[in-house]
Amino acid sequence: MTEISIKAEEIFHIGHFTVTNALLLSAITVVVLLTIGFLVKKNLKMVPGKLQSIMELMIEQILGFMESVLGSKTSALRYLPLIATIFFFVMISNWLGLMPGVGSIGVYESHEGKSLFVPIFRAPAADLNFTIALAMISMISVNVLAVLALGFKKHFSKFFTLKNPLLSFVGILEFISEFVKIISFSFRLFGNVFAGEVLLTIIVSLVPYAVPLPFLFLEIFVGFIQAFIFAMLTLVFIAMAVSHEDAH
Repeated sequence: MTEISIKAEEIFHIGHFTVTNALLLSAITVVVLLTIGFLVKKNLKMVPGKLQSIMELMIEQILGFMESVLGSKTSALRYLPLIATIFFFVMISNWLGLMPGVGSIGVYESHEGKSLFVPIFRAPAADLNFTIALAMISMISVNVLAVLALGFKKHFSKFFTLKNPLLSFVGILEFISEFVKIISFSFRLFGNVFAGEVLLTIIVSLVPYAVPLPFLFLEIFVGFIQAFIFAMLTLVFIAMAVSHEDAH
């Protein structure tokens, strides 16, 4: 049975920079997204082909949902690049983590007298570093967009105010909650993807034929749902942050 490791394994180094198997698959995800984007842009037509039709349908659905949350198509178009990028990046990385060979193709390395199997690729979201970094990008983006929409003073007055002691205390709690959201974001995505990876590893080790297929399809659905949840929670936080109403 393949050893299950919470920590992403090191593959090689570029100078002092360590490249892990999760980071390597993240880079491949970026390449896949850039390739799809290039192909769609290169072959744009008035009568769309299959790839353009699929992408247009998905973008229209995302844009429609964003408009219902933000209440304005203008706002939806403004924040579409961020939300769509998060959604597609997380979804594609989750699905690539389920591809044949991910977690099973690797090399054996000697460690403390033991021969350990090190997979070359690993689902990015099964690495806590990946999910924390993505959560930080999401929450920093939320606050930057809020500053651009409301101004620095108005946005941060929701956290730091001297109007009265009660509002000051509530504002500090809200400021702390911004960091709590990062933890919540990262552990939600990591927990679901890592648990799915462990489940598939165990099932394949016990019954390596047709039995794992239903679990594989379940993980494909989970990969989509986790991407949707991550992107939509980011959208909801943006909607709350850029609101012109007084938060208190």
